[in-house]
Amino acid sequence: MALLILGIVLFLGLHLIRVVVPGLRASLIASLGEAGWKVAYSVASVIALIVLIYGFGEARDMTPVWSPPFWMSHITILLMLFAMICLVASLLPAGHIAVRTKHPMVLSVKIWALAHLLSNGDGAAILLFAAFLAWGVILRISLKRRERAGEITLRPFVSAKYDLYAIVIGAIVWALIIWKLHAWIIGVSPLVM
Repeated sequence: MALLILGIVLFLGLHLIRVVVPGLRASLIASLGEAGWKVAYSVASVIALIVLIYGFGEARDMTPVWSPPFWMSHITILLMLFAMICLVASLLPAGHIAVRTKHPMVLSVKIWALAHLLSNGDGAAILLFAAFLAWGVILRISLKRRERAGEITLRPFVSAKYDLYAIVIGAIVWALIIWKLHAWIIGVSPLVM
């Protein structure tokens, strides 16, 4: 469990640098340069992600805190469709989805975390998904404050066709994850048979 906690602290801590220590990122860019910062940040993020994944795998055998009903996985699967659509919308030029949700990537992570909290009852899963949900809430509050302060501007609307792309691509990715990818990568099928 200690390795999982370390992984969560490292990974989410790296992704909260702007919120926790606002000047740190700017000073590191000044000393390392933009390219150096991106390389260092990427390497640190990958290492933290590996620690998090390994720690989660090690802590996964914990006694369940609660046993979700079998139908909860169906709610999780439905919520994940919305999470995938938001994720894809965050990677495309802005359509209505991106403009109205303001930060579709953060929303995607929050939906993913909530969906997985609903269908996982062991301590390691609860810790992991609750941490990511809390991170998403903290980050969204920070982004809203930075937006009001004029530090960031939201992406302008480009075309509604990107909403269609987000829905179609998101649904395809969602179907692939349900069909094989989740079981192949995570080792657990999301479909309850």
